[in-house]
Amino acid sequence: MIPGKQYRPEDLLAIAWRRKWWIAIPFVVVAGATAVGATYLPNKYRSETLILVVPQRVPESYVRATVTARIEDRLQSIGQQILSRPRLERVIHDFDLYPEQRRTGIMEDVVERMRREIEVQVVKGDSFRVAYVADEPVTAMRVVERLGSLFIEENLRDREVLAEGTNQFLEAQLADARSRLVDYERKLSDYQREHSDELPSQMNFNLQAQHNAELQVQSILESLRADRDRRLLLERQIADASAAGVEEPVSPPRAAADTSPVELTPAGQLAAARSNLAALELRLKPEHPDVLRAKRLVAALVQREPSDTGTSATARPAPAAISPAMAARGNRVRQLGEELANLTRQIAAKEDQEQRLRSTIATFQRRIAAAPARASELSELTRDYDTLQQLYKNLLQKNEDSKIAANLERRQVGEQFKVIEPARAPERPFSPNRARINLIAAAIGLALGLGAAALLEYSDTAMRTESDVITALALPVLAVVPFVTSGRASGKRRLPWAAAGTAMSVLAPLAWKLGV
Repeated sequence: MIPGKQYRPEDLLAIAWRRKWWIAIPFVVVAGATAVGATYLPNKYRSETLILVVPQRVPESYVRATVTARIEDRLQSIGQQILSRPRLERVIHDFDLYPEQRRTGIMEDVVERMRREIEVQVVKGDSFRVAYVADEPVTAMRVVERLGSLFIEENLRDREVLAEGTNQFLEAQLADARSRLVDYERKLSDYQREHSDELPSQMNFNLQAQHNAELQVQSILESLRADRDRRLLLERQIADASAAGVEEPVSPPRAAADTSPVELTPAGQLAAARSNLAALELRLKPEHPDVLRAKRLVAALVQREPSDTGTSATARPAPAAISPAMAARGNRVRQLGEELANLTRQIAAKEDQEQRLRSTIATFQRRIAAAPARASELSELTRDYDTLQQLYKNLLQKNEDSKIAANLERRQVGEQFKVIEPARAPERPFSPNRARINLIAAAIGLALGLGAAALLEYSDTAMRTESDVITALALPVLAVVPFVTSGRASGKRRLPWAAAGTAMSVLAPLAWKLGV
């Protein structure tokens, strides 16, 4: 290569012509060797089947499917199961695949090779293609048929298992929700039974009952007021009558001609004295002189009565004479005393009734005061119960839907895989692509030849043209002598061309036969 030389297109053509053998020989050798070697490469046949994803035959508005994953995700899951080692080993043994590799290698490598030669590709979202490459076209077709049936069977089994699993899960969740709901119902019932009188629903009843009790207390108070007034009146009347009786002494016995006084027997005197004492005790203290005097009189009459019974009637002294007014006052005092005693018992009963009513009012007030707290507690219990009840209803509906979906899968009327393009035995090999191999080999041979020519030209410093001399020596050229060849040299130069023609005449029919 001459330094500083500028190469023109005609210069490059001249170089190529000058180095034509360095370019042609690598090209011919590499292309020819590759064409011959490609004939010995084993043929590979590819068979494929197209499987369509058929939607379920029952509208989803009536029965909702349990499997909602995308076809890509489902194919990945199903493909991992089908391409597992046990499945592929069974296919390898059934079709006697890779006999040489099984004899010389291990099964794991054989299974891995088969995985590489199986292709699963999604087409347009609702279908997918399964392909396999084998040494024999019939073998490729049968393996693809087996793989397609495995995809269909695995899809049915996977959908049924998923539907059953979903149903079992919902059954467990439903049982748990039912148990929790029963517990809450029991808790709510116990709470309502324990606080039945304090619940918000009893508020109106408690208010009305309290109001009625207060009215009854008011009525009793008015009745007590009247009874107490009546008791005061009776006590005053008894006191007046008793005072009159005490002031009038008992008259001694008189002659029979005096008929104004009334004679009393000892028993009558004792009864009158006791009535007088009872009347005095009702209004006076025990230490009052009148009460003490009346007690002494009663005691004297009691002591005298037995002695009177031992004497004869003729020997008895004449009974003390009590005036009719005094006897009438005694009877009056006795009647007033009985009425006062009855009235006192009535007042005591009404006071007891008043206390009971006030206790009842306090009970109702306590219930009314506790109602807001019970309302809050009941609201919390009811809210949790309503939540659980809604959860139970939702799970119950989902469980029924899951049962229908599982039945749908068992009857095989759900979504299915259907072969729309069955596998066929390929008529031509899928690989190797000999035309492509030969084309690549020819390109490589040409590149090697051009590289060799460029390398030789780079190391060549010969001057072959007038411009080379001017560029290298910077001297003017006086004359140019052309290159003269002899007949023998011409023969030697034709020999490579003849060899190249012979090689091409041999390789061309061979390449045509191989389909290059």
